[in-house]
Amino acid sequence: MLPLALTLGDPAGIGPELALAAWLDRGGPNPLPPFFVVGDPAFFERLALRLGRFVPVAEVDPETAAEVFPRALPVVPLPSGTPVTAEPGMPDSAYAGAVIESISAAVSWVKDGRASAVVTNPIAKHVLTRAGFAHPGHTEFLAALAVPPGVTPPRPVMMIWSEPLAVVPVTIHVPLRSVPDLLTQDLVEETARIVERDLRERFGLPEPRLVLAGLNPHAGEAGTMGHEDRDVLTPAVARLRSEGIDIRGPLPADTLFHARARAGYDVALAPTHDQALIPIKTIAFDDGVNVTLGLPFVRTSPDHGTAFDIAGKGIARPDSLIAAIRLAKRLAGFTSVPEQEPAPASVYAGRQRPAGSRHFDPEDEL
Repeated sequence: MLPLALTLGDPAGIGPELALAAWLDRGGPNPLPPFFVVGDPAFFERLALRLGRFVPVAEVDPETAAEVFPRALPVVPLPSGTPVTAEPGMPDSAYAGAVIESISAAVSWVKDGRASAVVTNPIAKHVLTRAGFAHPGHTEFLAALAVPPGVTPPRPVMMIWSEPLAVVPVTIHVPLRSVPDLLTQDLVEETARIVERDLRERFGLPEPRLVLAGLNPHAGEAGTMGHEDRDVLTPAVARLRSEGIDIRGPLPADTLFHARARAGYDVALAPTHDQALIPIKTIAFDDGVNVTLGLPFVRTSPDHGTAFDIAGKGIARPDSLIAAIRLAKRLAGFTSVPEQEPAPASVYAGRQRPAGSRHFDPEDEL
């Protein structure tokens, strides 16, 4: 299998030191798949020395990364050869070009068949914006890189995945007061279609089960506590079900995330950012993975930010990055299998579905 391409992320944040930690944790009974980092080999050598970690660094190209991986951290230099001189905990737009180039190169090598998937380290949007970065965020930039210039990019959907729970926020980084206006029937339907398709085609789940959380308490209580659930979410679910998509809702969000409820679905869609992310960060804070659905290539990322306040101290935990690396390998392995070969087990293969009833209804416990 081709190696994974791991981006530099913000070099003043914790991403680069997590890459070092992940390489040190590569062995054992569940070894990590080969990956390479797109960046500056000298920067990683200096960082390893600063942290007191014995991590041999090897300058490679994508084709030799897997061979080198067992004995050294493979680093593929930026195509421009730009050196990286960032100091941990000191964000600076001077290195924004290197951050952007690392992402672009990783995507191009996956598209060219030189790497199997992209794993992105966290970036700081404000650092890139000050340097003229024109995209609203990391994900939108990846979507733009997926197509030739001038072509409308695909619509990306953010899913946070873990073994016990997977969630999708329908609206993401917007003020709460803006959500009712943004939460249209078309948005809900388009999001659900992308999720259902990728669960089948990328996660290997033949019959994905989706649920949709209500926006208002008790999913609006038949319109007595807000009309959005009745007038927007309910018709969206009806339309999706008429297309053969297995989705239920809107269901009260406060009873949707305990263990018995979670056994009845494969992913939960939620109207707002915090409705989706609070439960998964409570249940799987250290090993949740950000997966971008809707792209023509596999992209995962740790579910945390740059953490400038602890960068360079050697105390950041690599759990989420390691989970992102493992999931990227599983997704890439499923989607790249030749047609004549049997597909590997679904990414959901380890999750147990309850016997007898296909669904648990959270409303049963109201």
